[in-house]
Amino acid sequence: MNDLYAFSNHLTQLLMKRPYFKIIFAIAVTVVLLQSCANDDDAQDTTVVDTPVVTNATTQLITDWNDLWLDLDRYTDAMRPNSTARALAYIHLAGYETAVADMDGYTSNEDRLQGFTINENQREDNVDVDLALNTCYALVFDHFMFSVSNNEKAAIAILQESMASELSTDLSESEIENSIEWGTYVAERVIAYSQSDTDAETQILDPNPASYIAPVGDGLWIAAEGESAWFPYWNSVRTFVISPDETTSIPPAYDYSTDTTSEYYIAMEEVNDIATVAREEDNEDLWIAEFWSDDVESLMMSPPGRQFSIANQLIAQEDLEYAQTLELLLRLGFAINDAAVSAWDDKYTYDTQRPSTYIRANMNADFDTNLSLFIDSPNPAFPSYPSGHATFAGVSAGVFAQFFGGDAIGFTDRSHDGRVEFNGNPRTYSSFSEMAQENAYSRVPLGVHVQIDSDEGIRLGYEISDAVNDFDLTN
Repeated sequence: MNDLYAFSNHLTQLLMKRPYFKIIFAIAVTVVLLQSCANDDDAQDTTVVDTPVVTNATTQLITDWNDLWLDLDRYTDAMRPNSTARALAYIHLAGYETAVADMDGYTSNEDRLQGFTINENQREDNVDVDLALNTCYALVFDHFMFSVSNNEKAAIAILQESMASELSTDLSESEIENSIEWGTYVAERVIAYSQSDTDAETQILDPNPASYIAPVGDGLWIAAEGESAWFPYWNSVRTFVISPDETTSIPPAYDYSTDTTSEYYIAMEEVNDIATVAREEDNEDLWIAEFWSDDVESLMMSPPGRQFSIANQLIAQEDLEYAQTLELLLRLGFAINDAAVSAWDDKYTYDTQRPSTYIRANMNADFDTNLSLFIDSPNPAFPSYPSGHATFAGVSAGVFAQFFGGDAIGFTDRSHDGRVEFNGNPRTYSSFSEMAQENAYSRVPLGVHVQIDSDEGIRLGYEISDAVNDFDLTN
């Protein structure tokens, strides 16, 4: 139950940033309900870290909703990373479309996304963008966070109602009604658009289908006992900017071999050595592995969510206006979604085994990944090449560098600040590429990837980011 106490504490802090205080009672009720689930006397680290605060009120509303999403993300069941990546794209499409009529120089995506329809004539002239966004976010969060339990999901209604009360104070009845109607309409149009992707709709409810039979052979991926392949058909899911057929697919640089002088053996030996030393010495490599893991449900946010945590921190650091904020989140959502589709297409094309399978059979029968420090499963349940973490890291770094005008932007990632279950102490970077490379490398000391998995993920991610950065939102 420790994680639920922390969740409630963070939600309280989030809402106390708003000048509306009746929410304290609602939070108190929520805490009581959570406490009724179980008793837990373990201490919690509730340190509040001073972070930059945005000056634009609409941007603050957007980042508050993103903060809530990040809290909920860790409690999703069977969504990470693919369903989560998809959800983020649609959520931030909805946010963008709700406000785009008030954003100078930007236009709707209706004519850019095949099958997406939205009637701007449904929008009255006196819509309040903040109240409309608040309404829209609540609806799309509720829809796309489909696997979150009702206990955690209740926070969506709490945040919506508290903000609606605050935002409505100086609005007329007509403004309130029209703003809520517009936010509702946009949310419904985006949800309908997502539901038209029937391949995705099927897969999010059946992420490890029994119909998939993995090929058998030397060096090919096999599921751990009691597991089956996750998202094997994800290459058929809708992309927004660039499809797997349009990205470059590069096979692994060397072939399977048990020869101790081969590149294959040497790469696996590197994982064995680095991961084993990291665990035995509790060194910086283990810190890096735990800091970027984001693999474990109920303990950590998801790998796609991590990039939005970084984005939220950058929005505050650079004090963005709301139009810039919505553009960044839209581009990042499209990028992460398309990266997941292309990376999983390659994963199941090359079907390469995880290092632990080879290491145990050929060099160290006692080897275990450092992911097993947190969960029984030693590896994520899908093929190794390319690394999904690295692909998400590369595509995000490419989007961030283009958006913020260069790669060399200093940044301290506080995504896991205050966590005591693993080493989430903040880490500081001098550039987006440095941060992405470390994220990609982290999978080696975790023991779940060889270096070429990470290298290819970074390359593929940057390729996808180039296409997303060229996606014109102005015409």
